[in-house]
Amino acid sequence: MDSQIRISDLENIISEQVFIKIEKWNLYLGDAGLARRLAIECISNKNQGSLEAAKMSLKAINVKVGDGLNSIPLIDLITTSQILELEEILESFFDN
Repeated sequence: MDSQIRISDLENIISEQVFIKIEKWNLYLGDAGLARRLAIECISNKNQGSLEAAKMSLKAINVKVGDGLNSIPLIDLITTSQILELEEILESFFDN
């Protein structure tokens, strides 16, 4: 149960603070349905350090586009500032 709570806590933070950038449009990961997958990946990569965990996790998640026949790694849809935002989230989350 404790691990489920931690995943949900991280998911909620990611949902509200991390977004995909398409042109001038921001789609928050909670709205895109990607926050839980990213939270799980980040927790599984915790031992790599915050920045590396963020990058590895973003690379591991493929986002289906269009009819779902093609996918793009999540890291390709996130700005550098959002990767650093995720790193900061993970630093504070993992320290608790």
